Amino acid sequence: MSPNLPPIAVLAGGMATRLRPITTTIPKALVDVAGEPFIAHQLRRLKSEGLHKVVLCLGHQGVQVEEYVGNGSAFGLQVSYSYDGETLLGTGGALFRALPQLGKIFYVTYGDTLLDVSYAGVYNRLQAHPEALGTITVLRNDNQWDTSNMEFDGTHILAYEKKAPTARMHHIDYGLSLLRSEVLSGYHTGQKFDLGEVFTSLIGAGKVLGYEVTKRFYEIGTPESLQETARYLREQKSAN
Repeated sequence: MSPNLPPIAVLAGGMATRLRPITTTIPKALVDVAGEPFIAHQLRRLKSEGLHKVVLCLGHQGVQVEEYVGNGSAFGLQVSYSYDGETLLGTGGALFRALPQLGKIFYVTYGDTLLDVSYAGVYNRLQAHPEALGTITVLRNDNQWDTSNMEFDGTHILAYEKKAPTARMHHIDYGLSLLRSEVLSGYHTGQKFDLGEVFTSLIGAGKVLGYEVTKRFYEIGTPESLQETARYLREQKSAN
């Protein structure tokens, strides 16, 4: 039986400039993918994995997302919202603002990714290591889908470097993490920062576990990946 899983923060506040002109008047979460707004596919996937509470962290044109999703009941979920405000806060700042709605332990993912991963497995991994402050899902991609940026020893993340990856890095950040709220204790409301900064600090202190997945991720960050994800979802629908 799946545990009572923590809430998840979905970071969906970016400008989505790489998808323009599609995103000139709508946010990335509402881009049509295989006949539906992307957020619909993502929320159904979260529901199927046993999640119940979702906090959508929004910024650019975010009100449109709230108007579409509402309280989440149409997806069998409880959905609430956290807005950056007039100034975009970055992934870390947006997550910090959402903390009052998340509690002491929570997942975090991105609003343009569709992941095939056991959320219960990620939760159980962290619960088995009370000394750890977080678990990051990783995929061994050997630079196949994107540049590998993580060194993983089978248990812990040893290094994380996007700008200057080393030859020892065969894994990539898969796009889902489970964190304890104290990882953000050194920040403050309204501060703009990137979640990657938090990961780098924690990994340097040896406080981050890795959870390895084997199935590739899909995302809609570029026109090319949008088309690829649409093909995947159409194939999934046909198979079912």
